[in-house]
Amino acid sequence: MNVQEVFKELQSLDMENPGSWSGWVHVSAVILAALIVIGLGINFLIKPEYETLQSEQATEVTLREQFETKQKKVAALDAYKEQLAEMERSFGAMLRQLPSRTEVANLLNDISQTRVASSLEEELFEPLPEVQKEFYAEIPNKIIVTGDYHQMGQFVSGVAALPRIVTIDEVELRPIGGQGAAKDQLRMSALAKTYRYLDDTELAAAKPKPGAAK
Repeated sequence: MNVQEVFKELQSLDMENPGSWSGWVHVSAVILAALIVIGLGINFLIKPEYETLQSEQATEVTLREQFETKQKKVAALDAYKEQLAEMERSFGAMLRQLPSRTEVANLLNDISQTRVASSLEEELFEPLPEVQKEFYAEIPNKIIVTGDYHQMGQFVSGVAALPRIVTIDEVELRPIGGQGAAKDQLRMSALAKTYRYLDDTELAAAKPKPGAAK
């Protein structure tokens, strides 16, 4: 049966008397009906389930990303805690290098002895007023010494090697000059700063009082 005959037979079908249809038309009608039923089933039953599955998969991806993000934060927090612990250990070690109020005099004497060991002549050693910080006090001392370049270097190295923290700031180095002065003689003026930790009474006094004006 060619195409023209198929179309001709389809046009002559009696819709009110399906029993008169030829066999192949019955088979085609059954297949078409089955396809329609399958299509409706997919549209009304399977499609919603598929959309739900896609939604659940998207939720799973989001939850996985959130979990990975939180896991990274936890790992970073552990690293931060370790760094904080290391900082506290380092801070404690530095704090132990700060003398107490009673040890400051000995430290100033150590600086003076270092100057003597470096064969420098002292023109001035003047303690200046303390400057209190959050948990320690800064103790500046104005010093003026004379000697040659090698002696100056030996003095600075000796101060740096002291077991307590001492810094040399505001250094000014000039030739002595003048009649009778050796050409290699220098005058160094500087601010030697040492530090001491505040005791409990001083820390309590430094804390702002409740209701105090800011």
